[in-house]
Amino acid sequence: MIDSPQERAAVYAMFSVVALEAMLNFSVPLYIQIVQGRSPLATAIAMMPFNLTVFITAMLIVKLYTKLTPAQIGRYGFILCTVALLWLAFVVRNDWSAGPVLIGLVLFGIGQGSLVTLLFNVLVTSSPKEVAGDVGSLRGTTNNLASAVGTAVAGALLVGLLSAITLGNIAASPKLTPELQAQVDLDNINFISNERLQTVLAGTTATAAQVAEAVRVNTESRLRALKIGLLIMAALAFVSILPAGRLPNYLPGEIPEDQASGSGRGQKRR
Repeated sequence: MIDSPQERAAVYAMFSVVALEAMLNFSVPLYIQIVQGRSPLATAIAMMPFNLTVFITAMLIVKLYTKLTPAQIGRYGFILCTVALLWLAFVVRNDWSAGPVLIGLVLFGIGQGSLVTLLFNVLVTSSPKEVAGDVGSLRGTTNNLASAVGTAVAGALLVGLLSAITLGNIAASPKLTPELQAQVDLDNINFISNERLQTVLAGTTATAAQVAEAVRVNTESRLRALKIGLLIMAALAFVSILPAGRLPNYLPGEIPEDQASGSGRGQKRR
């Protein structure tokens, strides 16, 4: 099923878009629940437009198959994902801004929904009939692996960024003295709410000024980590344009008959 450059490109692109979706599904709820302090229900409602956009786009994208080649749709899809992630990186704030964030989620949903349907279609139509039933298994395996890798990478990336930024800000703050730092576990820095941080500091000798400074460092560090993480995701989406450009670059009926019969696979494209 993956013995041609186009099929390998489809698998690589599918892995990329599903991994990016998993990374976004990890990052945005983290932003909503920890940074904004929203409830899990509010987080689910906030993510609903994104999920609906993916669902609707996956159904409607087939209408463009007679106007745009798979390579064009693939490139445009990843460009949309790149723009959406860049947009989110610049609009996320500590105060809730539902409108701008919603725009970014919808843009990413359009790109992701169009890509998933397209890439599965490329694999199905380019595979011999005798292995057509295995395409679903390949898609499921790719999706599961990409989702797991994307979530793991997003978690490690954001926590690593948060740790590095927080330690740097603590070292640059004269109010957060070494004596206070020794009373807090700085070896296991994670995303926490300001309320949780204040509860932890209540069990130390921190003064009111030191607590306020620690809250400022926590607020700035976690937001900066999320912004940098989204920028890195945007870079990954941009790089994924390369395999998308290797998808079949012709419309239905444009492939020469001798090429179709000479491949020895007897496939009928799309």
